[in-house]
Amino acid sequence: MEMLTVGTVAFDDITTPFGRAEKVIGGAGLYSAIAASYFTGPVNLVSIIGGDWPKDELAALQQRGIDIDGIEIKDDKKSFFWAGKYHDNMNGRDTLATELNVLAEFDPVLPDHFKDSKYILLGNLTPEVQSKVLDQIDPGTELIVLDTMNFWMDVALDQLKEVIKRVDLITINDEEARQLSGEYSLVKAAEVILKMGPKYLIIKKGEHGALLFHGSEMFFAPALPLAEVKDPTGAGDSFAGAFLGYIANSGDTSFENMKRGIIYGSALASFCVEDFSINRVKGLSEMEINERLKTFQSLSQFDLKLG
Repeated sequence: MEMLTVGTVAFDDITTPFGRAEKVIGGAGLYSAIAASYFTGPVNLVSIIGGDWPKDELAALQQRGIDIDGIEIKDDKKSFFWAGKYHDNMNGRDTLATELNVLAEFDPVLPDHFKDSKYILLGNLTPEVQSKVLDQIDPGTELIVLDTMNFWMDVALDQLKEVIKRVDLITINDEEARQLSGEYSLVKAAEVILKMGPKYLIIKKGEHGALLFHGSEMFFAPALPLAEVKDPTGAGDSFAGAFLGYIANSGDTSFENMKRGIIYGSALASFCVEDFSINRVKGLSEMEINERLKTFQSLSQFDLKLG
């Protein structure tokens, strides 16, 4: 089934304890589309770039089955740019530079053949942009997933809550869940957020895994312990893209299948952090993905003999 993802396609400048990657390609839309393309197709990508974004990379996306008709190109302007430096523990980071450039005028217009996409991923953009995308989607969607962050909770909370009412699933990290709900306990936070409208909630806990909530049901998926983590940038976007790509391919939006979707998302995120930019996620083989999925399965599968 067709999937649509909306998000940034940009340049990043990343510094971690393991090195620096200067002006490499990135952005939530890029990571999520590539991750999704391993499991479903076509993946319809909506974004905006400047004339400085490499054309050969656009061609590479098309070769992966990613439809780029929804990428607006401003030839005389620059692409969105973000620079950041990660702390020694790789959990926190500092933003060193943010240059909106073309993103400041992003007013998404969906191609007609994008409008009937059944599975929608709204990447971390302004609630106004996310709402404009939803206004253009035909009725009859199977699953609409929203990614957001604490910044929009700070500056556009009312608009964000309006978008939340229109989606089926939210994916945020633990700090954002606490801020949005006003509750410290993640179980209580989930109860509050689910009352805002969505049927499902995924709370990402980075190296500590992810939680899935639906009504009174809860599921926890571990993160994969890795020997080497070079760059966490894009891991959450890779997670969301692979998760929804798997769901779209299966056509099954049940809670049980979403459990499996979280494992697929976690697997792609685990590849992402092993190198800078999209270097690790852009050329994975089916064997590599299957081996990683088996590793995740072995982490959490066990037998109990209860007396």
